[in-house]
Amino acid sequence: MKRILITGTGLGPGTITQEGWKALNEAEVWFGAKRVLELFHGAVQEEKITFPFYAQDRIIKEIEQSASQRFAVLVSGDAGFYSAAQELYRALGQQRRYSVAIIPGISTVSAFFARLGLPWQDACLFSAHGRDITGLSAAVRRNRRVFCITAGNTKEISALLGDTGFSSVTVHVGENLGSEKERMFTTQVGALGSLSLASLSVLVFENDDPDDRIRFGIADEAFSRLEGIPMTKAAVRSAALAKLELRPGDTCYDIGAGTGSVSVEMALAAHKGQVFAVEKNPDALPLIHENRKKFKIANMSLIPGEAPAALAPLPKVDAVFIGGSSGNIQEIIQGVCAKNPETRMVITAITIETVHRVLSCLPQAELLQLSAAGSKKAGAHHLLIGQNPVFIMTVKGRGE
Repeated sequence: MKRILITGTGLGPGTITQEGWKALNEAEVWFGAKRVLELFHGAVQEEKITFPFYAQDRIIKEIEQSASQRFAVLVSGDAGFYSAAQELYRALGQQRRYSVAIIPGISTVSAFFARLGLPWQDACLFSAHGRDITGLSAAVRRNRRVFCITAGNTKEISALLGDTGFSSVTVHVGENLGSEKERMFTTQVGALGSLSLASLSVLVFENDDPDDRIRFGIADEAFSRLEGIPMTKAAVRSAALAKLELRPGDTCYDIGAGTGSVSVEMALAAHKGQVFAVEKNPDALPLIHENRKKFKIANMSLIPGEAPAALAPLPKVDAVFIGGSSGNIQEIIQGVCAKNPETRMVITAITIETVHRVLSCLPQAELLQLSAAGSKKAGAHHLLIGQNPVFIMTVKGRGE
């Protein structure tokens, strides 16, 4: 039976484990990125047949055609950390005529934290290598330490975090770790944009004031306001968002975003997802952007236009809040359901006529009428000031 060992090579020959060296020495054939193969060329006991690629289909093809019996796939760092090893392991494991195993290695995470003299058991791990970097802002906001793999995109990372209020956060930079060109230094996020760093750079962000609270019903006074732009009040907002049962990775719409208060709280809850704030009033768009920046949010996009037409280019949705419909509530509901008939949906209304239109096309909706009053100090006393009663209608997203 042919033996294939997917081997983590650490940061290079100086950091590979004894088990890793044994796998490389015993293998007749090596696969891996050209850079990794070159690091180990001449470092083992005998010459090897090498193939400078790690695409699973090409590896399987070569193994099937080869007369050799022992193979090693070299992966940098540890095979279990943002590596192609897992897909390759599954693909090779389906070929029952092969024996496949993974040999762990020293990851850039453990190596860089060790060089910094810092623990990493509570660190958030993030990859900006070939991935959407939007979620990095939420990771930095929610965690004291964040480790980040880059791909020569540190200028984009600096711009994203700077735009969401993290320019002064401390960042440790590790460049070309394990090589002769290794360099380490500490700076602030705002300075990353002016630096030219190697693509093989990793970052550790240290946020001294992380905030991972789940925040429903943020005080109305915390938001920037503009006369004439409506806002869903805290009491209604907290009840409506609780009904939506948001998950961290949800894609959300806030239709009729107004000041953006619901969009902000959606983005804080769905911090690994994306929120689309749909608003037709051009005067409201700068206000929504201001509140987005005020709460240091990157996973929230402004969509100018009127629903349902404005929904057409948006991705499939998981959760929708409709706070304003301009009389198009039935068409909006149809547009949302066309995107995903299993969408979880919460609709608020202040008129009985709107409630009637919603229930006529969503008869299964749960209906809640909420009346709230807030206190106001009057001399030595406190008065309760009533808010308009609001109807909250909820559909649980079972494809009804």
